[in-house]
Amino acid sequence: MPPLWPAAGSPPARKEPPVAVVESSRTGDLPPSRTDDWWRDAVIYQVYPRSFADGDGDGTGDLAGVRANLPYLAQLGVDAVWFTPWYLSPLVDGGYDVADYRTIDPAFGTLDEAEKLISEAAEFGIRTIVDIVPNHLSDQHAWFQAALAAGPGSPERERFHFRPGRGENGELPPNNWPSQFSGDTWTRVPDGEWYLHLFAPEQPDLNWSHPEVRREHEDVLRFWFERGVAGVRIDSAALLTKHPELPDFTEGVDPHPYIDQDEIHDIYRSWRAIADEYDGIFVGEVWLPDSERFARYLRPDELHTAFNFNFLACPWDADRLRRTIDDTLAEHAPVKAPATWVLCNHDVTRTVTRYGREDTAFDFDTKAFGTPTDLELGTRRARAAALLTLALPGSVYLYQGEELGLPEADIPLSRIEDPMHFRSGGTDPGRDGCRVPLPWVSGEPHSGFGSDTEPWLPQPAYWPQYAVDVQSEDPASMLALYRTALRLRRETPGFGDGPMAWLPADNGVLAFSRTDALVCVVNLSGTPATLPSHAELLLASGPLTEDGRLPSDTAAWLRR
Repeated sequence: MPPLWPAAGSPPARKEPPVAVVESSRTGDLPPSRTDDWWRDAVIYQVYPRSFADGDGDGTGDLAGVRANLPYLAQLGVDAVWFTPWYLSPLVDGGYDVADYRTIDPAFGTLDEAEKLISEAAEFGIRTIVDIVPNHLSDQHAWFQAALAAGPGSPERERFHFRPGRGENGELPPNNWPSQFSGDTWTRVPDGEWYLHLFAPEQPDLNWSHPEVRREHEDVLRFWFERGVAGVRIDSAALLTKHPELPDFTEGVDPHPYIDQDEIHDIYRSWRAIADEYDGIFVGEVWLPDSERFARYLRPDELHTAFNFNFLACPWDADRLRRTIDDTLAEHAPVKAPATWVLCNHDVTRTVTRYGREDTAFDFDTKAFGTPTDLELGTRRARAAALLTLALPGSVYLYQGEELGLPEADIPLSRIEDPMHFRSGGTDPGRDGCRVPLPWVSGEPHSGFGSDTEPWLPQPAYWPQYAVDVQSEDPASMLALYRTALRLRRETPGFGDGPMAWLPADNGVLAFSRTDALVCVVNLSGTPATLPSHAELLLASGPLTEDGRLPSDTAAWLRR
């Protein structure tokens, strides 16, 4: 059995198995989409700008770094790029504390550079999706600074949720609402009032019953659509509207006072009308356990798509995965919306590390320092999961570095920046471990991320072995697997949006068919599995056994 490696240790040298590959394209010319509704089966690459590539050598990733690497994204074969917030921000929460939606943060570049990036990406056949954070602003935003200066009862404070406190002298918070981060949800200002922040104190919540709040965000949408973006990702999409009386929260009692309020759908209907003017699309960050409530966000006059977090959080277990896939497709079917599939993002433990742990599920409440992981096992499973995800009906989101098989990095306590860590009292390791700058060139300082300047987050000593230049020369690498898989997915009939049907399979094995005689088989059992009868093996995540069976934690695409 391979050794278990604690998070603080260096992983073993990567030993990725040989794989059946088809030579990947080296050009930026991509075949046309199978459908006019490109978003129904697109592969969308998530860029976390601070950590993608450093173009000016100051240690922070920027738009210049992205522009220089557009050929890499084109060769990878993605249809669109989603950028986490690149706006002016104090960066208390990685840019999700926005001070000005119409200004690019100087750490990333300028508005002119953003417009050039959108245009240049389009020349490679890559669309751009920006991130909007409507639930809250930065406490440095002009609106909130004006509210602080204006005082209680002022029109400026009506844009937010300012309230007097409870208790004899107003010393207690106005209600007991739990935070989306650890810690309090109310902060008291010097004049005695309190303001609501479901996240960090530097992120005051907006009052969405105020017409100026709605108008401002509609103007921001138009601002970016007019600059050529193809879509908008909506952060915390189910949190905007609050019960007008801000009542106390009681566990298990519906409706929730600030999650999934019915009034929120009026907002998204007005947004959809704007998007339709520009042929733009929305993807919502919607965490809801109720499938019927979730589907309401995907009605034809609201959001186009929403993230599928149940799949992301699902453990590496055949029965659980099959049930999650079935549930996902069932909840999308009534509104005829495509499912989205994602294994990782900038908020969760990287796939290779998570799949190498005893508990392969993901839950914010169970994250802990030093959880042991077997990276060889995790990598094998992540390769299989890539083929599973890319074969399912709908669209796929790929977080930067997943195509390199990056593990979660251990961040020294002195370098952690994520507010989730500090607001938990130091018990939560935070999210910085999945945000470490990418390795590009193995022999250069900081793996070619930028110049000699140390990156904003430290890279592990073993990072060079995952570098793009190393993997580009290795036909068995994770990068080679993704390049080939994305090309096949785009060029081969049967992939993308459309029907699927489960096939008979042994315990622990998932097998399903798509149209055009396409079949995907994933072996999550402990023994090799016999493949269905087929005419062609298109791609496998690892080598087959000598007698042609599919090993454990391996996936294959077949043509019957």
